[in-house]
Order: sequence, then structure tokens, then C-alpha cells
Amino acid sequence: MDFSTLWKSALPYADFVAASELKHRGLWEGLYRLARVPEWAVAARNGDRIRLLAIAEDWCGDASNTLPVLARLAELAPGLELRLIKRDEHPELMNRYLTNGSRSIPIVIALDEQFREVGHWGPRPRELQRWVMDELGRGRPKGELYPEIRKWYARDRGETTVREVLEAAGRA
Repeated sequence: MDFSTLWKSALPYADFVAASELKHRGLWEGLYRLARVPEWAVAARNGDRIRLLAIAEDWCGDASNTLPVLARLAELAPGLELRLIKRDEHPELMNRYLTNGSRSIPIVIALDEQFREVGHWGPRPRELQRWVMDELGRGRPKGELYPEIRKWYARDRGETTVREVLEAAGRA
């Protein structure tokens, strides 16, 4: 996989949001305005360059709840960059990061200075993912889970996402 070329074609966070459908844009902008990065996360950065390449779509609730805080982190942490690439425009990339055979997003791929993968994360924080999979396994319809998923994200305020993404990048 040519991550250098993918990175060059990926969009900075603001450009991704600006290009998104109007009906989704407000949520992304609102969550970005509310996003706060814990001080420990900025302090955890050791200064070497890490690129976070996120596979996403503007309609994805998990992406809109996790990527705004990563965008804030990238603004504050020296050497950390975030860019987004659309899942549906890159099926070959998405197929490398299937979750239980599903094209679940977001997926965040951590790349070093030479565009080598050092780890990846997604599609949602581990604790939340376990709960979702357990509930689906019990036969609950996916649509019923969304209000509880949104509450989980609101309570967590992105802290688990930041911690797990930094772990995947080898920087926590």
C-alpha cells in the first residue's frame, strides 16, 4: 500500500468537513467546537512526526464523535498531523482494515516519517466496541443502540479515543 500517495490525496480535517454534506456538517462542526484535549495527551507526545490517516465518511456517527477530538489533538501536539480519506473512494485500503468482515469506520492508521504503518485504531473505542458487539450478539437492532452510543461518547469526551490512538501510534 502506497501510504505516501494516499496521504497526499487525503484532506486536512477542515477541508473534509467543508466538503461534507450540509446535513452532516453541523454535527462535525459542533463536536469540533466542543472538543477538548486532555493535557496529558499533548504532554505524551515526544515530538517525532506521526501522521494519522483516518478512513471515514461524513455520515458516520462514530467518525463524527471521534475525529474532531483527534483534529484538536493534531493542532496542539507538535509533530502530529491528521488527514482524512473517504472510505467509499478507497475500497482497497478499507479492505485491509475490516472489522469482523465489515467495512466499519473510522479507522485511523498511524504512519511514521517514511509513511510506514506503525499501528492502527478503530472503528470505535474498545470498551464501546465490546458493548456494541455484545448487544448485537443478543439480537438488538443496530438502530436501537445509537442513543446509548451517543451518550457514551458524550460522557467520555474523546479521552478514550485519544488514549487508544496514541497507543496505536506507540506514543502513549
